Amino acid sequence: MSVTLTRRSALLACAATGLAGCAAQEGPGVPETPGARSTGPGPTRRPRARPPASPRHLAIPSIGVSARLVGLGLQDDGTVEVPSVRGTAGWFRLGTVPGRRGSAVILGHVDSVDGPDVFADLSALRSPDRVQVVLSDDSLVTFEVTGIETYANADFPADLVYAGTRRRRELNLVTCGGDYDRERGGYQSNVVVFTRRTRA
Repeated sequence: MSVTLTRRSALLACAATGLAGCAAQEGPGVPETPGARSTGPGPTRRPRARPPASPRHLAIPSIGVSARLVGLGLQDDGTVEVPSVRGTAGWFRLGTVPGRRGSAVILGHVDSVDGPDVFADLSALRSPDRVQVVLSDDSLVTFEVTGIETYANADFPADLVYAGTRRRRELNLVTCGGDYDRERGGYQSNVVVFTRRTRA
């Protein structure tokens, strides 16, 4: 599985996060005039906003997935990192947190040298199968499958998958698919499962 993000895609993905660190900093307080006395309490400091909880566990009951989530970034060549430990899935941490507005992305391998991996049966998902993510604050976010597509590697729609919307709360699951060609570097396609947050 190898997904390359263009600079625009990466920036769009980051723009959808609403990271606390992007908020404008407060300016300095107004200094007192020399010799003047303060007649009231000093300025009140606003407490710093807590960073959003991060995803820790993924469950997809209909295909028997229960996996720890790790954070993924970008490699030096611009491709998205993939999980290095069999049986784990990875959340693209430069994008949206699952459950917040935007398109969150979780990636996983379909297989490994040791056999089937965490997303071996991802292509079997159908609407309205459920996907559940547990966050680091122990909250549970539930999504419902809305569609599934297979894209050739050369035609992978990075903007759609990683920065598709800021209006809805979506989660996209990505794994390898299509034909396997060792001489051409492995699987020649990617399977993407699109889901949308549900109140259940």
